[in-house]
Amino acid sequence: MRRLGAVLLLALLFPYIVTLAWTGTVEGKAGRENALEGKKILLDRGGSAAYMDMEEYLAGVLAAQIPADYGEEALKAQAIAARTYICSRMGEEDEIAESALDLDYLEGKQLAALWGESAAEDYGRLKKAAEETRGLVIACDGELIEPLFHRVSAGKTRDGGEGYPYLASADCPEDLEADGFLQALTFTKEEFAEKIREIPGAGEAAAEELPGTVQILAADEAGYVEEIQIGTGTYTGEEVQYTLGLRSPCFTVEEYDGKLRVVTKGIGHGYGMSQYGAHRRSEEGWTAEEILKFFYKNIALISV
Repeated sequence: MRRLGAVLLLALLFPYIVTLAWTGTVEGKAGRENALEGKKILLDRGGSAAYMDMEEYLAGVLAAQIPADYGEEALKAQAIAARTYICSRMGEEDEIAESALDLDYLEGKQLAALWGESAAEDYGRLKKAAEETRGLVIACDGELIEPLFHRVSAGKTRDGGEGYPYLASADCPEDLEADGFLQALTFTKEEFAEKIREIPGAGEAAAEELPGTVQILAADEAGYVEEIQIGTGTYTGEEVQYTLGLRSPCFTVEEYDGKLRVVTKGIGHGYGMSQYGAHRRSEEGWTAEEILKFFYKNIALISV
């Protein structure tokens, strides 16, 4: 439980990059009660503040979370997961400040630059996914879950352990076919040691002793590194992932032509829903609810 708690602090917010809606109603503070009903987001950017309907805001969230050309039901599953995250932060309230969500956003012009001529069509698919799942969130034992997701698993998603009954491991053999599933980075021994020393509280890592002083002490059943010793220091897989710029904490370190090669599987932390796995299941005819119940166990979809 402590291990996943640390991952949550490092990785939960990382995938949640929000885009301002392509089109949408934004009302000033004075007129919000008459103009907007239901849940809303206070856009407290810069020196001004305005409200936006949460469901319209949600379409912008999806624009940065998941490829717009993924299957329709996969987009719906992502919309439900994103809504769950926002509503869990609202608690009993019907509104929340954007700054309290600690979310980034992209402006409309940036979306046009990102998607080019397909921008309107792509945004329309995401908006539809949000509209067709309006109000739906994920609950376990009556409480909203932490809807963790990642782009591609290492072939199997991770078990959340005690305290996270909905994060049970799920087999995703199709993820091995995803673009970017494998990453191989090569470092000189000096470069590797220098990067490890950048980890707060790092121990000694003598370049000339590598890779002999590298030992994976613990990995979970999905293959993700939980604890690794490098020199005199012991680190989590996530600490090494971030300092080396790896795509996931599922990695191995080996000597290669006098240097060190780090081979990584998957993209993201590996907990919860694999977006690529959701996409493939969508193509096979799975519904959004079936997809979510495959990746999150002991859950129910409820309306808020």
